[in-house]
Amino acid sequence: MSGRDRLGKGLGALLGEYLDPEAKSGEIQTLPVSAILPNPVQPRRLFKEGELGDLAVSIRENGLLQPLVVRPALKAIGRYELVAGERRLRAVTSLGWTDVAVLVRDASDETLLVLALVENLQREALNPLEEAEGYAALSEQYGMSQGDIANAVGKDRSTVANLLRLLKLPPSIRKLVEDESLSMGHARALLSVVDPLRAADLARAAVKGGWSVREVEKRARSADSKGSSKRATVVDPLVRELEVALRDSLATLVLIKQKRGGKGSIEIQYHGAEDFERVFALITRREVSEVVE
Repeated sequence: MSGRDRLGKGLGALLGEYLDPEAKSGEIQTLPVSAILPNPVQPRRLFKEGELGDLAVSIRENGLLQPLVVRPALKAIGRYELVAGERRLRAVTSLGWTDVAVLVRDASDETLLVLALVENLQREALNPLEEAEGYAALSEQYGMSQGDIANAVGKDRSTVANLLRLLKLPPSIRKLVEDESLSMGHARALLSVVDPLRAADLARAAVKGGWSVREVEKRARSADSKGSSKRATVVDPLVRELEVALRDSLATLVLIKQKRGGKGSIEIQYHGAEDFERVFALITRREVSEVVE
């Protein structure tokens, strides 16, 4: 089953795939709301009050149509940690419910994070930084490769790589992305600016001036060229467009360097061994393991 097929099946099917297949599904039971602890690895930090209010109204009028999924808390007897249903839990809490319907299942921390990511991705609820930090946690804490992460959440590996690169941005720019002042496209354009102070200045100017992504790319290239004596003073606009297309395709910084006589070179950056293998596979359509035994 492909990653996209997995994501398309819905969270209910994913619960069966990621949770312990030996665990009994059990029956829906009722627990005190006060006994349910938040998901300890919930990637989403921002919950819009308007959305939660609409959900609360729907639950008040129609009831809770889908039970929460919880697991027994490891360090608190009689308490449970949320596996899926953060928005529903917040909504019923706001309604003053004392009890709520749940399905109790066993789940590892890795499973909690994967399911929380998928649940939010299905609702397009995560901002790019929250999504990137979730992927980083899967990589750093659980040793998952970018390919593994992509398969788990139903995304292309290049998309996962693009999002992870956002974590290299200065904190001030990341904050602008989190509060939706800047889009992911704006942020990606700023990744090419080596000087973090210059990048932050451009980000603030982009927000103030309402710049398009193309305008930010143009300004970023200008800042990049000023900081590098190796770049040519005049670059063919067509070559610039091709350079941008290559950056988008490979999800990394690409520089086309022109020389006299129509010659030149293409410089492709990579960030570590795994990223090199990703770029290699995109270019050659072969895995490194198929070439190097």
